[in-house]
Formats: sequence, structure tokens, C-alpha cells
Amino acid sequence: MGSAVQVDLRGKQALVTGGARGLGAAISRRLAGAGASVLVADVRKETARELCDDLTRAGHDARFVELDVCDSAMVADVFRDLDAEGQAVDILVNNAAVDVSKPIEHLTADEVTRVVTTNLLGPMYLCLETYRRMIARGGGHIVNILSTAANRTWTEAGPYSAGKSGLRAFTHTLFKEAQRDCQGIGVTGIIAGGMETPFILERFPDADVSMLQSPDIVADTLLYALSVPPGSAVSELVVVPRKEPSWP
Repeated sequence: MGSAVQVDLRGKQALVTGGARGLGAAISRRLAGAGASVLVADVRKETARELCDDLTRAGHDARFVELDVCDSAMVADVFRDLDAEGQAVDILVNNAAVDVSKPIEHLTADEVTRVVTTNLLGPMYLCLETYRRMIARGGGHIVNILSTAANRTWTEAGPYSAGKSGLRAFTHTLFKEAQRDCQGIGVTGIIAGGMETPFILERFPDADVSMLQSPDIVADTLLYALSVPPGSAVSELVVVPRKEPSWP
């Protein structure tokens, strides 16, 4: 399915975390289709490399970056390597996320740590490295993928909701600081409702897919945020299925 949103990203480089499959892959394809060079950052090496090969065969510029967003030292190393190569991240998409769907009484400390570190601290590590470099260059765009759980939670979603709520608050703060520090930097949070991706279907194989939306729609929403002229800013967008049960 082709994108209905038109934006020229030639000459720009994007880094997409969790970019190997699901929403991340949809975003990587859309960005590449708009002309961006795409760094597909993921822990799934083979899946990420296959996507990069597909994009390269289609005439796009894409390469795999092994990255565990939970590892702040690994995040810093990725950016040091890019600096050494004379490359920059013009567009950061914090998409990587995990969930453990259990009642709170059955959660372990390790499970809570994994979810909150991946969904909140990881994006913050990426933003720290990216934002200071964007300040120095005078521009760029950071997109944090949020969730309806950032506004309204449900049972078996304690750590996930906590992480996404925290990321939404961090995104709003970063938006305000960018207004003060550098008006060439865009910061957008995208609240995405349920999608027909492995993130849901692997945990809930009997999910009613008629209640879910295509990740391509969310990827198009991201492109829209990047298409807005410099005189305006898109701080937050909400895109949910018509039948989304967790919104508003």
C-alpha cells in the first residue's frame, strides 16, 4: 500500500528503534520511500537485515544497527560511531516497546524492569544522545511512539501504562524545551491505538483483527508530522481504529 502523505526526506537520515518488524518495519519502509536513509535499529538481527536487504533491492538506502535500547552504553556507542563516520541522525523514531500482560500480583521485578526500561528509559537514552546533537546542528525531529495506555489504562497493563505515561510526559517536556532551545527541532508524540502487528497478535492470537488498524496508517501519521512546515509544530497526534475500546 502506497503512502497518501507526501514529504521529501532526501538527504535526511532516520534511526528507527524496533525497526525490524511490525510498526517499526512499516515506519522504516515509509521513511525510505520518502527518500530518507534509514538505520534499522533492533535486537532481531536476521529480521532487520532481511528488511534492509528488501529496501536496498527496492533502490532505497537502509542498513542494520544492532541496538538494545535498554543498554545506555550501547546507545552512546552507536552515536559515537555515527559521529566518527561523519553521519547524523536527522529523524529519531523511538518505536521499540515490550509488554508483559499479567495481573500486578503475578508480576516479577525483572518483568517490571524490562518493560519500564524498554518503553521509558530506552527512549530517554536515545533522546539524550540525539537532542544535544540536534541542538548543535540547529535542527531535526524526534518522534516518540506512545499508546492509548498513556491516557487510559486497563487491567494487566500496569508497567506498560506506567512506561508509556512517563514517555508522554517526557515528550511534552522535550517539546517545550525545543521551543525554547531550537525552533528547528520538532518533537512529536504519536498515540497509536491497537494495530495488526506481532506486538498484539503474538500475545493475543485470538484477537479480533477487525478491531485493529494497519501499522501503515500509523506510519503515514508519522510522515504527516514530518511534513508540517517549519512555522508550525505537531506536538501530539492520536490515531486509533474506529472501534478502539481503550479510547478515550
